[in-house]
Amino acid sequence: MVHELAVRVYYEDTDMGGIVYYANYLRYIERARSDWVRSLGVDQNAMREDDGVVFVVRRVEADYLMPAKFDDDLVVRTVVKAVTGVRLIMSQEVLRGEDLLFQAEVTVVCVNQLGAPARLPANIRRQIH
Repeated sequence: MVHELAVRVYYEDTDMGGIVYYANYLRYIERARSDWVRSLGVDQNAMREDDGVVFVVRRVEADYLMPAKFDDDLVVRTVVKAVTGVRLIMSQEVLRGEDLLFQAEVTVVCVNQLGAPARLPANIRRQIH
């Protein structure tokens, strides 16, 4: 399963040199994950209210390969690599055309209202498999 989200680089995303500030790549991939979950029909507010769990990022391993610049059109590609009862591992890439600018492996888990680990809801695991 591959999900893609288009992103344009705005002036506010850049540093004094006109290149995307490194932390903004994390924002881009977060938006892409949220958009992907929404495209599956998962309402994260309902998940919190009905199941008592929320998604949290447990781990990010990131590589910055080339700079994005002001007014670039980018695509954030998200691919599910693995799903277990408690963890979702995704590969995410930020591309400008064919150029790979940034890549990350992101591990997402669920926690309950007390912040303790919780299983991924079964309906979400079924949709992803």
